[in-house]
Order: sequence, then structure tokens, then C-alpha cells
Amino acid sequence: MTKPTSASASSASSASPSTVTTPTATVGSPARLADDTAQGKTTISASVVQKIAGIAAREISGVYAMGGGVSRAFGAFRERIPGGGTGVSNIAGVQVEVGEKQAAVDLDIVVEYGASIVDLARAVRRNVITAVERMTGLEVIEVNIAVNDIQLPEAEDGTEALVAPAHARVE
Repeated sequence: MTKPTSASASSASSASPSTVTTPTATVGSPARLADDTAQGKTTISASVVQKIAGIAAREISGVYAMGGGVSRAFGAFRERIPGGGTGVSNIAGVQVEVGEKQAAVDLDIVVEYGASIVDLARAVRRNVITAVERMTGLEVIEVNIAVNDIQLPEAEDGTEALVAPAHARVE
């Protein structure tokens, strides 16, 4: 994931190289500055950006679930524990890095069988960028999407569909 750059690059002369500091916030780290005016400042937590990105990704038809198989399994287990389904950790499949003015998002998704993965990824990326930028004012510099699985229509009950073996080649 590309680290979002800070607006506080040192102002050196054009002959000497300038240094860019890149503070980032991953989930669970302190909030980052989103607005600073004479009337006060607004900070946005990385967990807020994470939730917005997760909801925006799930809004797209063809996204079956978020996260890989292991994170979905732990998420289902965590939801059964009282108090275990709350907080930042329950947003499976969404990682964010938030700087002072920019954000980067990584998504792990499961798509429905039959969906065009390329078109689906474009739609998810567009929706996530639009939602995060509109709601937070942060510039989204990238949305990386990893398709980890495909949901078969026969496997709607959560179990993997077994493919019947072809006729035996050897008797």
C-alpha cells in the first residue's frame, strides 16, 4: 500500500532534495487532522475511514462478502461471543492508512459467481473513492482490491459446493 503523504514536506531550495514526512494511521492509531481552521480543528479516525470504505464496497451488486476465508470464519465466531462483534476489528477485509490529507485503502472481497470481476472491481473502487472523499474530505490515493474467493450459487448455505467427479477413467 502506498503511504499517503503529508502536507508538511520540508521547503528546501529546488537545488537540494526535499524530505517528505509520511505520517500514517492504521486502524487503532490516533485520529488524523482533516481540517484546521481558526474556529477549531476536525480529526478523522482511521476506523471511520475503514467503516466508510467497507460499507461502500458492500453496496456494489456482485460483492458477496468482505475478507478472506479465515477472516470471515473468525468474524462469524467473534459475532457469537457477547461483545466480540463490536469495535474496529469486525470490519473484515478492509485495511486503511490515513495521513493528514490522504488515505489509501486495501480491500479483500469475495465475488458472486458470474460477475465480471474487472467491472466489479472498477465499480467498487469508484464507489469507495467517492464515499470516502465525500464524507471525509480526504483524497483517496489508491484502492487496492484483492479477490480472494468466488461464491458459487449452490453454496449459499455457507458450505463449499462439491463438484461431482467425472466418470472414472480407470475401472
